[in-house]
Amino acid sequence: MTVLFGESIRFFDTTLRDGEQTPGISLTPAEKLEIATHIADVGVHVIEAGSVAASHGERESIRAITDAGLATECCTYVRALPMD
Repeated sequence: MTVLFGESIRFFDTTLRDGEQTPGISLTPAEKLEIATHIADVGVHVIEAGSVAASHGERESIRAITDAGLATECCTYVRALPMD
């Protein structure tokens, strides 16, 4: 059986959101930026930076990652609520 994927495969990393849900793990904005930098350096196409609804610190982390000029796309998980 042959499976065709088209011309390319894109990698989407959820470490900064999903990984932080591990019991006992709480990353600082600086730690998240360092991890995001390493993820981008290995060629991941999209980094899910976190959830803006989670906390002020999470929003600070997302801003630092998007402002860093990494060679990757950055996205965030949001709810469909105006306050987010």
